[in-house]
Amino acid sequence: MSHQSWLELLRKQQTIAVIRTYELEMGLKMAHAVAKGGIRLIEITWNSDRAPELIKQLRSELPTCTIGTGTLMNSEQLQQAIDVGAQFLFTPHVDPKQIATAAVAGVPIIPGALSPTEIVTAWNAGASCVKVFPIQAVGGASYIKALQGPLGQIPLIPTGGVTVDNASEFLSAGAIAVGLSGDLFTKAAIANGDWEAISQRAKTLMHKLT
Repeated sequence: MSHQSWLELLRKQQTIAVIRTYELEMGLKMAHAVAKGGIRLIEITWNSDRAPELIKQLRSELPTCTIGTGTLMNSEQLQQAIDVGAQFLFTPHVDPKQIATAAVAGVPIIPGALSPTEIVTAWNAGASCVKVFPIQAVGGASYIKALQGPLGQIPLIPTGGVTVDNASEFLSAGAIAVGLSGDLFTKAAIANGDWEAISQRAKTLMHKLT
């Protein structure tokens, strides 16, 4: 996927569902639930149960979705993710070697950063865009807005505190897209296997962002 097509996809979809699961079958159900609700960008964290298998299966079962991965801690994990067909790559930190590897493979990479220095370092190293995490710890949407003056040319994806109710605030503040996990996959819905409730939360989120 080219850099430009990835950014266009983000602008269109605006939301990434982040799935971290300790059971592959549950991960499948979580992904299908948000896909039913209209979310088309799905991240499977690499520390999920059998993440490579889960990514492969979802790419087959959800052809209209773009399936990526995250929490890639080192270059070995990143290469494995590329090899199994992950369509985008999130890391929790800035590692120029990882960014270069993804660039050669032609897979969008979104490193995690927090300070302006980290964000610019990631961007200058060739990041497709930059994940700002944990966003709620540093002021939420107001932090994204404050970054727009000096760093408005860098596409940012805030995660860590984004909710169904506040997601639109981040987009209004200048984020290209947002990542949601816990507020989308609520503990109660997961515990009860209430996949329809998760689909409805996804649908509500997408409706709020249109």
